[in-house]
Amino acid sequence: MLKHFNITIRGKVQGVWYRASAQQAGQRFGLVGFVKNLPDGGVYCEAEGSETALNDFVVWCRRGPELARVETVDTVESAILGFSGFEIRR
Repeated sequence: MLKHFNITIRGKVQGVWYRASAQQAGQRFGLVGFVKNLPDGGVYCEAEGSETALNDFVVWCRRGPELARVETVDTVESAILGFSGFEIRR
């Protein structure tokens, strides 16, 4: 059963390759969706896939890439939108 998560990541998550790393992680977990920077310095992601893959991705989001310092990760389940790939949005 597919699920859709809206994920907001806060901390030192811009300028540390977070978006590119999240895209790679999402693809590795077989997810579709997007990741983008927020004006307030956070990162926002929407991802769809199996509940197991999404939970694994959220665990990854709590760590992020090596240079990131993640403080909080907020996740909200939402309606499926039917993304076709996992992209970085500007």
